Amino acid sequence: MKQPQVAVRKAAVLGAGVMGAQIAAHLVNCGVETILFDLPAKDGDPNGIVVKAIERLGKLDPAPLASPARAAFIQPANYDQNLALLGECDLVIEAIAERTDWKRDLYTKVAPHLGPATILASNTSGLSITSLAEALPAAVRSRFCGIHFFNPPRYMHLVELIAGPDTSPAILDGLETFLVTTLGKGVVRAKDTPNFIANRVGVFSMLATMHHAQRLGLGLDVVDALTGTLVGRPKSATFRTADVVGLDVFAHVVKTMQDGLPKDPWHSYFQVPAWIQALIDKGALGQKAQAGIYKKVAGEIQVIDPGTGAYRPSTGKADEAIVEILKTKDPVQRFTALRESTHPQAQFLWSIHRDAFHYGAVHLAEIANSARDLDLAVRWGFGWTTGPFEIWQAAGWERVAGWINDDIAAGKAMSKTPLPAWVAERSSGVHERAGSYSPTTRSLEPRSALTVYRRQPFPDRVLGEDATYGETIFETDAVRLWHTGDDIAVLSFKTKLNTVSGDVLDGILQSIEEAEKSYRALVLWQTAPPFSAGANLSKTRPSRDGAPPPSAASKLLKSWKRAAISATLKVAHTVGVADKLMAGTLAQVEDLIEKFQGATMALKYASVPTIAAVDGLALGGGCELILHSRRTVATLESYIGLVEAGVGIIPAAGGSKELALRASDDPTGKKLQGFFQNVAMATVAKSAEQAREMGYLRPTDVIVQNRFELLHVAKAQAVALSESGDRPPLEPRGFPAGGKAAIANFEAAMANMLAGGYISEHDHLVGSKLARVMSGGEVEAGSMVTEQWVLDLERKAFLELIATQKTQERIEYTLKTGKPLRN
Repeated sequence: MKQPQVAVRKAAVLGAGVMGAQIAAHLVNCGVETILFDLPAKDGDPNGIVVKAIERLGKLDPAPLASPARAAFIQPANYDQNLALLGECDLVIEAIAERTDWKRDLYTKVAPHLGPATILASNTSGLSITSLAEALPAAVRSRFCGIHFFNPPRYMHLVELIAGPDTSPAILDGLETFLVTTLGKGVVRAKDTPNFIANRVGVFSMLATMHHAQRLGLGLDVVDALTGTLVGRPKSATFRTADVVGLDVFAHVVKTMQDGLPKDPWHSYFQVPAWIQALIDKGALGQKAQAGIYKKVAGEIQVIDPGTGAYRPSTGKADEAIVEILKTKDPVQRFTALRESTHPQAQFLWSIHRDAFHYGAVHLAEIANSARDLDLAVRWGFGWTTGPFEIWQAAGWERVAGWINDDIAAGKAMSKTPLPAWVAERSSGVHERAGSYSPTTRSLEPRSALTVYRRQPFPDRVLGEDATYGETIFETDAVRLWHTGDDIAVLSFKTKLNTVSGDVLDGILQSIEEAEKSYRALVLWQTAPPFSAGANLSKTRPSRDGAPPPSAASKLLKSWKRAAISATLKVAHTVGVADKLMAGTLAQVEDLIEKFQGATMALKYASVPTIAAVDGLALGGGCELILHSRRTVATLESYIGLVEAGVGIIPAAGGSKELALRASDDPTGKKLQGFFQNVAMATVAKSAEQAREMGYLRPTDVIVQNRFELLHVAKAQAVALSESGDRPPLEPRGFPAGGKAAIANFEAAMANMLAGGYISEHDHLVGSKLARVMSGGEVEAGSMVTEQWVLDLERKAFLELIATQKTQERIEYTLKTGKPLRN
């Protein structure tokens, strides 16, 4: 099958509001030059509205731009003067306010300026594509469709693709290919119904949650405690999510359902509660207004009481008995316990799941092509770890269907509408290895046959699909080496958060030996992110203190504004160190560090290409594995850094050495200075693009947008290196060191920071040790030093620091509290 082509070299976005500007940002993140349009400013620069929108991109958190430098590739424009520029664009995305009349008026204005092959798409979150298309000339309608991004566009995986009545199938196929590979998105084809799939089901679920919270008298903070991570949904849960989205935006989506779905059996629930409308009326719109359902007062989080309209401290929690039920691994037992319990919180959880199952089943044929599309849309668009039908199927399809029918008959469900007949026909559920059920075709629908999906050897699976990763070469408790029938070996870690342990190091060394003997390349790729979050904290925490605190790595994945603090918890070389220190066995620590250095050097000088396939966190030791692999292929959302200084030690598995070597080609010393500052401050790159700017990735390393294509591209790079006759680099007999001159510069900078109170005495000590290592020791500037010389300096400095009381206090405190200590 020939790959459909939609070559998007240049794009335009119409509307420089929150969504439009961020869509433009993601386009340039992905290498697509973009023109951003809005109305002409009344005063000054006619493009002033867009210029300010581009400036705001640099202030948003999370950052829409992978690097601030990418903003330069967004060209400001306005509708009065620059519409002729649309003729240069391959894709034009309209992203103005959700008003059908405004959108149609704009289409009339821009249509004459579109190129003969330009695709026009609307980013509407739920308006009729058919209705919008009516405003376009017949010649344009075949190139018009809906492309619904979710906010924030850089980070949310879902894009809903919606055809109009005249949309060319070839255009849709080519556009899907572009969205998947170039923009890195998960595409779901939605039917042209109000709010499409994700918002239709996800917003209904939020309305059902609000209904049952009021019915059972649960506090809003209690509801959020119950509907967040405890049930596999985002930490923001329900009411915090509404605040983040904006209460006005949430109300608008609900209004779209109310106006567009008059015959929906749940129509009476399509309205925001009166207390939310009251907040909207007074401008308390949520996070963007610093007040909504929640607000912060003098550092205290407060939540509104819907009954009184007054705020109170947010202290609500899930009942311990309910938490214990939710910890039950068997979903059948878990849902049985929830349904049978008389506890209001248990009845609440059963009710919101039941009504989501019920609503999804009744509307599946109307809104989606298969159960897979609905589940993936909710997962990718609303952040659920498991889709509604997956949850239902895991809990026992027939039994749960019986419970739903019983509740409908008893008047407990939100609607009296019966489950559709196909539910009873599917005895085991809707997802099987052969495909997912479609009530329209009454058959199992396989995955898309588009050529682009051949680039995803292991796509985001739904329940029931095969989860086997290749054929095992060897396996231990810590690692697995495997292949997919070709001659490329793939190494995956099995530790929590893919942390590096002594057993992992043994697995790396054994894998290199096996690859050199029987395979053409070795790829380090994890079956799930992160690439490696550093040390396994559960092994470093002294056993007398019980279970370790929640890993900061998971926080990093969700909240990058705290990256600099949280990253210090990912210390690559403290695997087993705390226990060894308490036992007074520093010699064992030295052996471990030496083994780590041996593993990274073995990666660098292996006789076959070694490829690091990186997604998510790659901190500390994970970063050092990257630095020593022959090539790195990283997803845009890779967060890379050497963070050991945060807990009072330095990188000692070759990370300091490798950066010193990379900086040796710059006689000005500026490159070394930048590397030193990043390591000393434990700075983490917040994208692969930033990692390249910071030197953690090389110019020859590859950045991909779609994490499900990562292994495909990594293996392609391995083949390319192998086919080109790649050989291990010749070990340098020496490279010029910064020496005493560089040390003096670093010491001067640190002395100023110490005097100004920006760093502590112990921070200064750590920085001084790092300065000596990265400068090649107390040698004259330009002296030739070897890699082994610097590795020895690394190891010596690490052992000296870890023997100090203050570093031990930092490690101990961090492992106990999950927070850094400044002593």
